[in-house]
Amino acid sequence: MEELRSFSPSLRFFIELTNDIKTGVLLQYIFIVVLSVIVYRLGFAKKLPLGKNIVIYFSLCVGCVLMLFFSYALPIAEGLGVAALLLIIYKIRLHQTKKQANSGVTGGE
Repeated sequence: MEELRSFSPSLRFFIELTNDIKTGVLLQYIFIVVLSVIVYRLGFAKKLPLGKNIVIYFSLCVGCVLMLFFSYALPIAEGLGVAALLLIIYKIRLHQTKKQANSGVTGGE
């Protein structure tokens, strides 16, 4: 498996996990799509009609094919994971701040 050294760590992990390059690449694609959806939902999503949501998620899946090609040598999935983690932390802190602000307003009366 010496030839796997040139792949990104996540892709190498999926290939070594399945012992098959095609399955590893498919798992990498699914991983990238899931992380992209999480980042989109936490950072950019707004309430839209169903038709527009379908178009957005279809475009996201098509765009993830390009990110899959980049992920052969670059840590795309790892970067998406860090972005998702940061957005999760931000949303939790935002929720806590709003909760404290609401309890401060109602507690002062």
